[in-house]
Amino acid sequence: MYTRAANMFKMAKNWSVSSSAAGNAFCQAAKLHMQLQSKHDSATSFVDAGNAYKKADPQEAINCLNAAIDIYTDMGRFTIAAKHHITIAEIYETELVDIEKAIAHYEQSADYYKGEESNSSANKSLLKVAAYAAQLEQYQKAIEIYEQVLNSRDFHVFFKTT
Repeated sequence: MYTRAANMFKMAKNWSVSSSAAGNAFCQAAKLHMQLQSKHDSATSFVDAGNAYKKADPQEAINCLNAAIDIYTDMGRFTIAAKHHITIAEIYETELVDIEKAIAHYEQSADYYKGEESNSSANKSLLKVAAYAAQLEQYQKAIEIYEQVLNSRDFHVFFKTT
């Protein structure tokens, strides 16, 4: 019922009010799913809550997405966790303008992607880290990352096929 209520709030399209209401309802659904030992459904509801909160309450969106990440990593679903780390990084980039926290989440996503052998996805995250490191005048870090990406197998395969 909480999920249904959340979807009804989303359909109302009064984003200032309904985003928080939908987020709250999805959070309640996530907590109930957790009590029922349904980790996947709980994580999905936390992600839905995070997406609902994005505009109205970015920090609460991050809290919900972190809760989902914790569940996904506990389940060994690192690729999905990496994807949500990128979403958090984007919130830090655009809504909260905290580049250092965005960098940390891009780095974590790259680590998870590497662990799952998704090297091209890891490289995408690393390139964001390198760009922001250069922007923050952390030139040595940026250089090391660019060299790492340049020397990666996926980088060479990409350019051999194009």
